[in-house]
Order: sequence, then structure tokens, then C-alpha cells
Amino acid sequence: MAGGSTGKSDGGSGGFVIKPWELRGEGREFEKIGRELGKAAGALEEGLTALGTPWGTDTAGSAFAAVYGPAHGELLGGLKGLAGGVGRVGAGLHAMAERTTDTDTSTADGFAGKARPAVDPPGVSPAVYSVAGSATPGAAPVVPKDMSV
Repeated sequence: MAGGSTGKSDGGSGGFVIKPWELRGEGREFEKIGRELGKAAGALEEGLTALGTPWGTDTAGSAFAAVYGPAHGELLGGLKGLAGGVGRVGAGLHAMAERTTDTDTSTADGFAGKARPAVDPPGVSPAVYSVAGSATPGAAPVVPKDMSV
């Protein structure tokens, strides 16, 4: 995910950028989609309930009802579960944004410095992280204890 949400190359440094304000925006979108899907599932359920049992009680109607009943419940349950899951993705993105902001703030405070100046919204800085296996900027290189060749 080099370059993060900017789409710019990071020159192969193995880093990425997290912009909390973008996570919050996407979180709101997921929550909105989850609500809309929940409403659609509710409308479908109401519409199917309003139909009643038009297939009748003869042999063919009873056979249809035997298959339709469980499938109907599974479909509606699945749609409602999906709506809830999509909404929880949005909540997770909000939590990720908060944790990123908190981590940035505490890290900057720990170095008695300030977070990097923002380019996008004034006063907000993106988080910059290194991918596992890449060197931490400013860190001393790891030197093996046994230097024998």
C-alpha cells in the first residue's frame, strides 16, 4: 500500500500514509450503506409478508412452501446480517481513525515535538508508518554480536 491514500509512490521506502479524516469519511459511507441495506431488507420482508401464501395448500403449493419457508428466513437473515456487518465496518474505520490520531499525538508528545504539518485539512496530520521489514528512519542499524567471519 505504498503511498497510502495519496496514490503517490513513496520511492520504495516501504512506508504508507493513513489519513484519519479519510477513514472517518469512508466510515460514514459504510454506515450509510449498511442502513440503506437494512431498510431494503425490511422493505423486502414487508412485501413478501404482504403476499401471504398465494401458492395454496395443494401438493404443488405444499412442496413450494416446504422449500420457500426456510429459504425465505435464510435470505432475510442473511441480508440483515450483511447490513449489520457493513455498518460495523464503518464503525471500525471510525475506531481506526481515532486510534491513529491518538497514536500520532502520543508519539509526537513523546518526542516533545509536534506532528508533521498537514497538507490536506489545516491542523490535521496523516500518520506515516513503516511496513514490517523496512528500516525505521533515524534508528541505529542492528549489528550482529558475533562479528567473526
